[in-house]
Amino acid sequence: MEEAGAPKLTKEEELALIAKIKVTPDFEPTNLIEQGACMRDGAWRLRHLYFVLNKDGVKVLFLPWEEQQRLLNNLWYRNIILKARQRGFSTLIQMLMLDTCLFTANTQAAVIAQDQEAAGIIFRKIKFAYDNLPLPVKAENPLARDSASELVLANGSSLRVATSARSNTLQFLHVSEFGKICAEHPHKAREVLTGSLPAVSPSGLVFIESTAEGREGKFFDMTQTARAHIDAGTLLDKLQYKFHFAPWWTAQEYRSEPGSVVISLKDHQYFDRVEAEIRHPLDAAQRSWYVLTRDNQFSGDSQMMKQEYPSTPDESFEQSTEGVYYAEQLAMARRQDRIGDVPHDPSKPVNTFWDIGMNDLMVIWFHQRIGAMDHWINYFEASDEPFSYFTNHMQSLGYTWGTHYLPHDGNRRFQGADQLKTSVDILSDLGLRNIQTVERTPNVTIAIRQVRDAFPKYRFDKTRCADGLVHLGLYKKEWNSRLGVWSSVPRHDSHSNAADGLRQHAQVYIEPVGGSSTKRRRRGSGMAA
Repeated sequence: MEEAGAPKLTKEEELALIAKIKVTPDFEPTNLIEQGACMRDGAWRLRHLYFVLNKDGVKVLFLPWEEQQRLLNNLWYRNIILKARQRGFSTLIQMLMLDTCLFTANTQAAVIAQDQEAAGIIFRKIKFAYDNLPLPVKAENPLARDSASELVLANGSSLRVATSARSNTLQFLHVSEFGKICAEHPHKAREVLTGSLPAVSPSGLVFIESTAEGREGKFFDMTQTARAHIDAGTLLDKLQYKFHFAPWWTAQEYRSEPGSVVISLKDHQYFDRVEAEIRHPLDAAQRSWYVLTRDNQFSGDSQMMKQEYPSTPDESFEQSTEGVYYAEQLAMARRQDRIGDVPHDPSKPVNTFWDIGMNDLMVIWFHQRIGAMDHWINYFEASDEPFSYFTNHMQSLGYTWGTHYLPHDGNRRFQGADQLKTSVDILSDLGLRNIQTVERTPNVTIAIRQVRDAFPKYRFDKTRCADGLVHLGLYKKEWNSRLGVWSSVPRHDSHSNAADGLRQHAQVYIEPVGGSSTKRRRRGSGMAA
């Protein structure tokens, strides 16, 4: 404090003194000059200004713990965070967002939550932190407007929480539980990708964080891309995402009394494998916590435990093979290097196998018979597009065509421009020749078994067939929730179309005699346009 009678400092002199003070996160100010220096330091503010409610509902000062501090120390313009449950990253990001709005004028910030309930919880957390600021800080940064989902500050900054966010420009964006948004609300995920993320200025901050939700969806794709940058050691552009991972075993609170649960030999073997991979010991208290949590929260479901409390990034996205039709066949294909580079052979005709979607996805698999093997050299899919869209794409590939195999509904008539036409009619009018329809199978289980039998001769191009392979890996049986068992029929979803297209091959195709691609089995009805 200034001594009584001491001359009053000018603003320039005060700023000069403030600039000389070295502030650390644990610095304790003793006078107004030191206090001024502390208020200019974001790391100090984050540890001394903001209060939150802990898990017991008690008001406590927010203090970043080790894993949160690691994120702060490694911030980038675009950040993607794969995490275990309840690691506190949402709270950290929201306190950082509030701090940025308070101390940087004209900051436009937004949080995108997975649903309205989550949005309300997040907003109340931010509002609680603002309401419990020290009075001088609130006086310097009063609210100009306070609604149920937005805070507008007198300095021109605003912070809003919603399930979507479009803006002319944002300087700070937090997308919470993006994996769940991708899995449960695909239209909202598209809104985030096409509307919200492009609204953030190149020098703004973006945080996308989530637990995993399987190997499909944009969150999975974005984490894999960000990890690839780490593996390659490339310098990141401002618009590229930096990958951060927070496993369960770095959390100090994830521990239980050793001996509180019996740990099986199988579980110990799992922990030993994890230790070898992460190069970090997992003590008895951590092992006990893991087993107790898995058995109590997830009824012993190891797959769910790995998704919600991953030990490694890869484990987060492990896909349960239970109920998946071609899990074993795809795994064997990968072990045998039958998923890799499978080039087009210009000397061989290319056959196509279709699944026709009038109101959903339409797919085409592109096939060549090379020796004793079936080569899948390409895959194409689109929704709500006319047949001409597909034939134009086919024309662009420059292939020599063999036979085009359509499912049984290729002969179903529907209203065309001037008369009732079948899919075969329309494709013929568009120039496709050698079209064959495949009779409807009376038993889909037998047809799936035919695909499994044919799989050892399948080779897939890992790049051009990537989307199709994802669909095959997620083609599942329907779950009977009433009985709690897998049913005997496939689930019809976005993955079944690709599987149905491939199934046409196993049902009908045989290697033509003498190089001709027009020989057909009796159960298929052939048509040549």
